[in-house]
Order: sequence, then C-alpha cells, then structure tokens
Amino acid sequence: MQSQLKIEAILFATENPVSIADLVALFQENEEEITEGEVKAYLDTIKEKYSTENYAFELVRSGGGFQFLSKAIYHEWISKFLHQNANKKLSSAAMETLSIIAYKQPVTKLEIEQIRGVNADYTVHKLLEKELISIVGKADMPGKPILYGVSQYFLDYFGINSTDELPQIKDVVPQEENTLGEQE
Repeated sequence: MQSQLKIEAILFATENPVSIADLVALFQENEEEITEGEVKAYLDTIKEKYSTENYAFELVRSGGGFQFLSKAIYHEWISKFLHQNANKKLSSAAMETLSIIAYKQPVTKLEIEQIRGVNADYTVHKLLEKELISIVGKADMPGKPILYGVSQYFLDYFGINSTDELPQIKDVVPQEENTLGEQE
C-alpha cells in the first residue's frame, strides 16, 4: 500500500507524464524492489479509484506515461477560468507548419517552406517558443540544416502517445475527395 501511495503522490506532483520504467527505476535507485507488474497493478488501482464521479480528475495514459488530468466534462469551465481559449489558439500558418512537421519529421525549414510556399522563419520560431516542436538534429547535406520534429509537449498537448496516432488522410477526407482528375 505504501508503494501505491508513493506512486500516487509522484503522479499528483508532476505536470509531465511518468512512465512505468521511470517509476521502477526510482524505486530501485532508492533500494526498494518493485516489479513492472506491481507498478501496473498500482496504476490500475489508482485509475479505478479516480474514475468515479467523486473526483474532477482522473489518471490518464498520455505522452508515453501516466498523469493526472481533469476530466473532459470540466474542460470548458477550466478553459473559461484560465482564459486559455484566446491564448492557446495557433494561427492557421502555425497549424499548417506544425502538421507538416508532425507528418514529415524529421524535416528542415527549407522543406517546410517548399511545401507551404512561404517563408517559415517566424512560424518555426513561435512553435519552438511554445515547445510544440524541437530540434532533433542536423541533416546530412550541404550546410547541415537543422531538422525539426514534434516535442513530447506536442504529444501531451494533443493527448497522444506517438505520431502514429495522428489521423491519416483517409480518416479525414472521404475517398472520392482524395483523388485527382476525373473518375472513369
């Protein structure tokens, strides 16, 4: 029971997702033996505890780990309180650039500009500032341009565990709209 309470306290205190491996490593570093199976069982118990309507938050698997998040039915009220609707919206240019990076990563700024047809300096800078993207390396080509990819914060922000969970074009656009030229 004490281990479960420690895990619950860690999850409550952190604002980032915590992986099972991180929890196991923490216990082992502090000379407390715990297995991955035990951590999973504790997480299941914690998740069940907070799934009732008595709590305004729940334990969610997101961003490759677990974290406490407010329940969806309270998001509107939280948003109103924090006035996030105005502050968190991304411009269409930022969304386009972010989409290109998410689907084509790793990608250079030049590749983004070729796809969008406009300069992407400002937009890439703003996405880096908002920590939605990060520098993931340098391309092995003349000039060694910087490669960009989505950040862990991007995954957390959109509530996904990896870019594999992004919607595919076939899921968004009906097949008849996803063709070029006339149909035979």
